[in-house]
Formats: sequence, structure tokens, C-alpha cells
Amino acid sequence: MLSKYALLLGTLLLTAPAMAAPTDNANNFAPPSTGTLKFNLRRLGLEMSSTDVSHAREYKDSPVSQFNSDSQTVIKGVFDGVLEYERENMQWNNALFMEYGKTKLKPVDEPADTNETADQILLTSEYTHKLWKAYDLDIGPMANVGYQTEFTDNQDAPRTKIARAKAGIKVFNGDIIKDLYVAGVYEYDMTYSEHVSKSALELGWRVEYDIREGVRFSTDGYYRDYLSFSQYVGEDLTYDLKATARMDVNLTDTLTFGPYVSYRLGKSRQADVSGSNFMIGLSLGYRDLFNIF
Repeated sequence: MLSKYALLLGTLLLTAPAMAAPTDNANNFAPPSTGTLKFNLRRLGLEMSSTDVSHAREYKDSPVSQFNSDSQTVIKGVFDGVLEYERENMQWNNALFMEYGKTKLKPVDEPADTNETADQILLTSEYTHKLWKAYDLDIGPMANVGYQTEFTDNQDAPRTKIARAKAGIKVFNGDIIKDLYVAGVYEYDMTYSEHVSKSALELGWRVEYDIREGVRFSTDGYYRDYLSFSQYVGEDLTYDLKATARMDVNLTDTLTFGPYVSYRLGKSRQADVSGSNFMIGLSLGYRDLFNIF
């Protein structure tokens, strides 16, 4: 119910200036043709795998590893939606991205252990001005503000709380290149009791390619290289890379199924080596585009 009210409020705010503008025909109440408002549900996905091993203790000496391995369950949910307002010379996107994943491991004769594999809430608002056109691509400056947090604390670590602003140049709206940008980044990190201001450079992308009808390859991610910190917090990253690639096969017009790969790489200021996370699996997803006006 709250999301419906938020969507209605956003529509009213965007249409108010246009409704106030004079028209040639006072009796014509049709929406303006110079702007469009859409809700793009890029992905509502469920990724799940389960391995159930029975009588592993009795088969601990068996050469068949499937009989003596640990039982485990991996579940991850993803929501990626954008409210897109676009006119001839600009684009304004308000996006919400959420993901949460857990792995439950049950070793033989030991208590079950549960770990988070993904936990993120990212709310962003981005304005991009269209200055140039190259082939099927729009090009122009961008400004982005956002807030990143988590659903739960990660074990002994506090919950992420970061306000972030970006400004740079962006290539977008292509048939294959949906987003490609380079930006300067300012972060105000409130995760720890000692708040930290940071600056960084960032490269981000979102690419989609239809291999054939009903089969789509896509990849998205970013690389962020931190340049300065207002003070020292050992857990702060000096660089951060996140990339995802997937192959989606249409089961229906809106329902998809296929394999995916995700990779995260980063290095903290206090560590001598980089930390990484690699995941591969299958996912069931739903996507749709809703034209508001």
C-alpha cells in the first residue's frame, strides 16, 4: 500500500508543472507528449539451491563424496526497480535495489551454521542531461545521490549506513549499452561511531544483449577506487569491484530462468590481501515495464 502512495505522489510531482503550463486548447486534458513516466521492474528474482544428505556419518569413509558431504541451503532474493521519467533533453531515474541471501550449512553431528551471503538496500535518485547523440546512444553529464544500508547487522560488524553523491559523464539508452559512466564520488560513511568522509573515482556499467529471440545476456557492476579518507578506519576499502553476469531464457513474456555469476573483490586499509566472493547458480526472475504516461 505504501508503494502505491509513493508512486502516486511521484506521478503528481512530475505532472504538476506540465498541468500548469498553457496549452493551445483549454479543453484538451491529455497528458503532455514531451515526457514519459514508466516503472521499470528490471528484476524480481529468487535464487535457491539445496543439498540434503542423509546418513552422512555412516558413509564418512565412502569414496562417493555426495554421500558424506554437508547438507546446505542457499537462498537469495533480489528486487531491482526504477521509476523513469524522460523528456527529449533529460532523464530522471529513482531506483530501489534490494538483495538478501543466506547460506545454511549443516555438518554431520554439529550444529547448523547460518551466514549471510548478500545484504543490501540501495536507494538512489539520478538526473542525466542529454547533450549529445552518437549512433543509438545518448551522452551527457549526470548527478546521482543515494543512501546504502542493510536489512540486518553482519555478525559482530555494525549495519552499513552510507550517504553517497556522484557526478560525471554518462552514455546511456543504447540498444546494448544501457548505462556506462565515469564519475567522481563523495561518501559520508556513518557505519562506525567514527564517521568518515571519502572521495573516489567510479566506473559503472549495465549491458544487455539479445543472443536470439527469448535469450538475453546481461552484465552490470562497478569498480570504485578510493582516493582519500578524512580519518583512519581499518575496515574501509581502498577499492571495490562488483560484477554480475546472467543468461536469461524467457519462459513467458515476463518470467525468466537461467544461470548467473556474481563476483565481489575488495581490499581493506588494514589487510595485506584482498577479499573476494564468487557465486554461481540458477535464478528464476520476473521483469516488466509499466507505462504510467
